[in-house]
Amino acid sequence: MSQNNIEEDIEELAGGEFERTPVPNSRLKGWKSFIGMYAGEHAAGTEFMIGPLFLTAGVSAFDLIIGLLLGNLLAVLSWRFLTAEIAVKNRLTLYYQLEKICGKKLVTGYNLANGVLFCFLAGAMITVSATAVGIPFDMPMPKLTDTMPNGMTWVIIVILIGAVISIIAARGYDTVTKAANWMSPVIVLAFVAAGIVALTQLNVTSFSDFWNIWGEGSDPFPGQTKFTFWHVVIWSWFANAAMHIGMSDLSVFRFAKEPKAGWATAAGMYVGHYMAWIAAALLYAVYLKSPEAQAFLSNGDAPPVAPGPLANNAIGVLGIIAVVLAGWTTANPTIYRAGLAFQAILPKLSTAKVTILAGTIATIAGLFPAFAMKLLGFVALYGFILAPFGAIIVFEHFFYKKVGIVKNYAEQENLSFNKSVFWAWAISFGIFYFISVQFNVFLSFVTLPAWLLCGVLFLLFSKFFQK
Repeated sequence: MSQNNIEEDIEELAGGEFERTPVPNSRLKGWKSFIGMYAGEHAAGTEFMIGPLFLTAGVSAFDLIIGLLLGNLLAVLSWRFLTAEIAVKNRLTLYYQLEKICGKKLVTGYNLANGVLFCFLAGAMITVSATAVGIPFDMPMPKLTDTMPNGMTWVIIVILIGAVISIIAARGYDTVTKAANWMSPVIVLAFVAAGIVALTQLNVTSFSDFWNIWGEGSDPFPGQTKFTFWHVVIWSWFANAAMHIGMSDLSVFRFAKEPKAGWATAAGMYVGHYMAWIAAALLYAVYLKSPEAQAFLSNGDAPPVAPGPLANNAIGVLGIIAVVLAGWTTANPTIYRAGLAFQAILPKLSTAKVTILAGTIATIAGLFPAFAMKLLGFVALYGFILAPFGAIIVFEHFFYKKVGIVKNYAEQENLSFNKSVFWAWAISFGIFYFISVQFNVFLSFVTLPAWLLCGVLFLLFSKFFQK
């Protein structure tokens, strides 16, 4: 038996997820698997939150509609020409690829941060699903300013949803993609239906009526940041910064037959991050005209953003079902990614066990509505923290020969801590986080400069330390 066959057999016994070996040709998947997964993941729970939050940020029609077109295109190009290109070349998870470059000790800290942040994002999606499940039980909905659980009904519903999502994610990549393929058409249909119904409720009969929903923009709601055109472009580009320029989706595209599978992300960006965001914003626009919402505004408070009631108000039971499934299709692959991160730290545990661990952390996070209600800021923060590590992989992959450095240096020299990686990340993170805080610069605006600086510093430090 060849060494490759032995390794494949070992991986099959360990769950068949190929955490520490390249994915073999026999397990590669066609582009349809990725269309289903990305459409499901990105026409999903976050969309029910983000669409309304754009309205709370006072965007104009031009800023939203044109800004999203450009920002999502930049995201697709990042996936296609960076993430998918490198993933198909190496066929390794992000975590194992980083271990080869950074060393085991350094990558352990990254994996812990990555896994925990993914769990918090998945927790926000469990929160989203809970707002739909709680409707038949007349459960009080969380407000934009809520941070703590608001009752025992909320706690029970979140725990049950988290348990189901965790079990599905623990069954592995195949189950995650099958769940996404089954759920995504229902969710997309619901977003389209909800958008159409909302347009009717808003008495929209022409494109100018549609445009005037946002018009020239407005002041942001209390406690929210004012979004301009460039806020929309840069934020929508880097909403998934950890996944594309941060290389997290190496773990997904390592199963792709060709880098062209990266174009499948357009299904997520333009069905989810374009159509679904706008449809969700329309649902919130309807709610803002209600006496309840007007009462909040007259008191100087931001009306709550609870996806379940918003969707239920538009399309009834289908809306409730769609919100529940939408939370699942985002939380499932997110918990799967978090499980891979934790397995890099705890390699003796099976994929299923570490995924259940990730699901447990996500469920606990889901009990606290703040992660969902502050989603715009949280997504910007976690992309800013994690994306520069992707620059390490990208700059090494494309420039190591030109610069004359050793590829996978930690593996070649048996290092557990690559100083070049640590100082490149620490300096770039420190400089641009200071700029963001000191000069009140929106965090997404400094993500790309931090990413570029980290990559350049990595090459320079590697050239120096590898002498």
